[in-house]
Amino acid sequence: MPATSANLGPGFDCLGLALDLFLNVTCRLEEATGVSIAVAGSESGGISTGADNPILTALELVYQQAGAQPPRGLALSIDNGIPLSRGLGSSAAAAAAGLMAGNGLLGEPFTRTELLDLGWRLEGHPDNLAPALLGGITASAIVRDRVVCIPIASPLELSVALFIPDFAMPTSQARAVLPNQVARADAVFNVGRASLLVAALAAGDAAALRWAMEDRLHQPYRAQLFPQLQPLSEAALAAGAAGVALSGAGSTVIALCLGNAAGVAQAMATAAAALALPGRPLCGQVNHQGALVSTLLS
Repeated sequence: MPATSANLGPGFDCLGLALDLFLNVTCRLEEATGVSIAVAGSESGGISTGADNPILTALELVYQQAGAQPPRGLALSIDNGIPLSRGLGSSAAAAAAGLMAGNGLLGEPFTRTELLDLGWRLEGHPDNLAPALLGGITASAIVRDRVVCIPIASPLELSVALFIPDFAMPTSQARAVLPNQVARADAVFNVGRASLLVAALAAGDAAALRWAMEDRLHQPYRAQLFPQLQPLSEAALAAGAAGVALSGAGSTVIALCLGNAAGVAQAMATAAAALALPGRPLCGQVNHQGALVSTLLS
């Protein structure tokens, strides 16, 4: 399951893209009763091996929706490469993994769109889960308690530069600093920027991305928790990034690039070092495949 980056600046809770950074899950049915969960991978710390594991929760939700009893003797092996609480969609990847595994074990009674409709409530919003399941760049909204999701095809050959700080920004904490009301001018600003972002991506207008990824709904408030966001963003743009934003709720900073993603990532790392902010740069691509069933054993 791919990592994801939500919001992309102005698209709060509705825009997202999939990244080539992965959570891999092997699901096996065994003769023993009960559930066993084994965890490995570079980002395995903090993943629950108990009944509250989010992959297991999503898998059981699929069985419930199908009117079936959860399987006995279920063994999950989790290999996680997505940093937790860094705004890279680790919880959405877990949800997608559970949804896909449960659907596969049942013989795939649900389409991916139906799984998205079922699973978005686990997250509370579809912006990460949609690209995790479908891949690419997506725009999603809840309409009458269901998800309307439209892929955004772009002729731009985008690469991605990330700076992943060592400190976590849990989504609950990052949402707590957001106001309940915003000024009309800020709402209009974000409507304009989000519309411009979708149009720029679809039209292949890379020059507009710098302005299209500006935001007034969440990033200024989350900068209270992450004051280095602005200088890191400025360093990315100065190094040639087409546009830059806080990834999801943070703390990762994502820059969309047309080439030279390595230089942009290094520029953010250099700026972070000058600010005494530990972390690591990373380069990647937009993942267009979404969730894949690579190992499903029974």
